[in-house]
Amino acid sequence: MKSILFAILLLAVPAYCQSIISPEVMSDGRVTFRLKAPEAKEVLIRCEGFKNSAMTKDSAGVWSLTTEPMQPDFYTYFFRVDGVRVLDPVNAGFKYNLLNSDSVLHVPGPKTLPWEINDVPRGQLHRHYYRSAIAEDERDFVVYTPPGYDPASRKRYPVLYLLHGYSDDATGWSTAGTANVILDNLIARGEAKPMIIVMPLGYGTTEILKPGGSMKENPLLWLSNQEKFRGELFNEVMPQVEKAYRTKTNREARAIAGLSMGGSQSLTLGLNNLDRFGAIGSFSAGGSKTNNYETTFPKLDAREASRLSVFWIACGKEDKLLEPNQRFVDWLHSKGITPTWNITSGSHNYRVWRRNLAAFAPLLFRTEK
Repeated sequence: MKSILFAILLLAVPAYCQSIISPEVMSDGRVTFRLKAPEAKEVLIRCEGFKNSAMTKDSAGVWSLTTEPMQPDFYTYFFRVDGVRVLDPVNAGFKYNLLNSDSVLHVPGPKTLPWEINDVPRGQLHRHYYRSAIAEDERDFVVYTPPGYDPASRKRYPVLYLLHGYSDDATGWSTAGTANVILDNLIARGEAKPMIIVMPLGYGTTEILKPGGSMKENPLLWLSNQEKFRGELFNEVMPQVEKAYRTKTNREARAIAGLSMGGSQSLTLGLNNLDRFGAIGSFSAGGSKTNNYETTFPKLDAREASRLSVFWIACGKEDKLLEPNQRFVDWLHSKGITPTWNITSGSHNYRVWRRNLAAFAPLLFRTEK
């Protein structure tokens, strides 16, 4: 109760906070974070890009910290006030998450960066709500249509099914991942083919988000979650998309990719359903502890894998999931399968995954007619 009340009081943004600027981004990339909490004994900040850091309080009760120059990007952060996790009450930048939401810092960069908004034709985001008979709940999915998309036109588009990670929701890729901005820029530069992107809610059951629902505590629940999500994607989301949008439906015009949990789902669903997907991307795959690849991919061999126009796997070198991803790639090699294997800089966050998407999307649908 104490933590809830503390967060509510801070998020109410009282009048004395109105003059506080946080975060303040300077021309050289340094950033100053501020929080007014005169009664607090200790305030820490946790931000992607640097270690937990203690803030300093001034005579007015405002805690602050100024960083070294930060590279242009989007970063998530939060304050810890006397042990209580608190968002920045004067920052409208916000990353929603089903377990722990964060404040968002944008350090602007050159317009050449794929996630920076440019003066180019822009696509649209559409959010669909429906009742899932398989998951037995109300849920949604988000669809990106590229610039120039016309539902009355006869032109049809290839489709990328893009899956989020554990604890995110269907909006994760379009908010934290800036997928729509990235595709707008790539398409405008002629670096990616115009495509529709479908971003579903990636849970067969949201029970895995509740206490006791972790893979370690309840492996059977995770297996059920995976199977239900497969049915939900194939039997509910895909039919709705193909009815509502002008999509191509041949396998060569469908791709599946995802990050973390969504990376594992993309591998499992993609490699076991090559009659549906012609390209697969996996970014920092997680959410599966099994090494029994023969059971997970019973029909996969070099001949089957050769049907893929793109088979792309990536992970950050500072990511704790690098070793299991490397192990999976080694197993693929033992089967005579050679995916494109990318070890990039970075750890387990959207700063890596935005770059993954920007590198992966241009490879898609190049041979598709």
